[in-house]
Amino acid sequence: MMRLPSYRYRAPKTVQDAAAWLAESPGDTMLLAGGTDLIPNMKRRQQAPSTLVGLRGVTELAQVDDRDGLEIGAGVTLSALVHHDRVHARYPGLWQAVGQIATPLLRNMGTIGGNICLDTRCTYYDQSFEWRQAINFCMKKDGDTCWVATSSDKCLAVSSTDAAPALIALGATVRLVSATGTRDVALTDLYANDGMHYLTRRADEILTAVTLPRAEGWRSTYWKLRRRGSFDFPVAAVAAAARFDGDRIVEARIVLGAVASRPLEVLAAAARLAGQTLTDDLMASVADDAYTLAKPMDNTDFELVWRKKTVRSLVTSALRELRGDDMRAARTKLARHPLLVIS
Repeated sequence: MMRLPSYRYRAPKTVQDAAAWLAESPGDTMLLAGGTDLIPNMKRRQQAPSTLVGLRGVTELAQVDDRDGLEIGAGVTLSALVHHDRVHARYPGLWQAVGQIATPLLRNMGTIGGNICLDTRCTYYDQSFEWRQAINFCMKKDGDTCWVATSSDKCLAVSSTDAAPALIALGATVRLVSATGTRDVALTDLYANDGMHYLTRRADEILTAVTLPRAEGWRSTYWKLRRRGSFDFPVAAVAAAARFDGDRIVEARIVLGAVASRPLEVLAAAARLAGQTLTDDLMASVADDAYTLAKPMDNTDFELVWRKKTVRSLVTSALRELRGDDMRAARTKLARHPLLVIS
């Protein structure tokens, strides 16, 4: 049995108290929300903070404001989002992404903020302490070598968040609060393509909310490849969102997940789609743009060349669903259960 290391636990009731306590020792303090990622990591000694600041009692983080667009508190559980009518009806890409995270029991505990800040993963990192010790550890924790590519000067652990690609495709922003102030940033700017330093959030900042713009005219979708039909991280994923005027796309975003240390926006595809209708030839060109950008490494399930090839298929399926094609059979085959289809 893997046991937790010793730590001090602090339970604030307000964001201000949490920020003040975090500021006391940001380098040795971590935030605990649902704990579905942090607690296993602590048991494996991947992370060993001396202090945990628990956010479960901060009720303001568990609110959803849907008066203009959608503002989701970072402490809102994934299950709450799956069952939220506005998310289901207006932000289907987010609904699909959140509904495919882990299992119902873990979604009851896990939070949207936790999934946005999810630690990067790797075959050589997500192991027991003894396993990692046997290979002299890795660059991400306690070692000097990235075993994915031994000549690499940076960690190549992969981003495995489902929510972030969907939220970036929808144009989300996040609020970061510290003891010295508050700042709002585009969610895409929260990430860096580095397996160790994958967040630009400062150590003394708390992610308190994610905000989505109004959804009028937008359609969105999320497609995920994983080894098992449920309870598994993505090994390739695509989030797509587009604002339509009739059949013509006004603007669009395509975001790839699990093929780099951060979610990747396919900017060439967005430019290609603007002002166009979704023809088969156009979808093939966009899929090629995504395939060119995707550079998965040997850091998770499945052979990396095959994972790269699946990006073409995932992008094509996402765009076909945005167009209005009936993709229920393809979804059931890939996800092992039916998910929302764009009407």
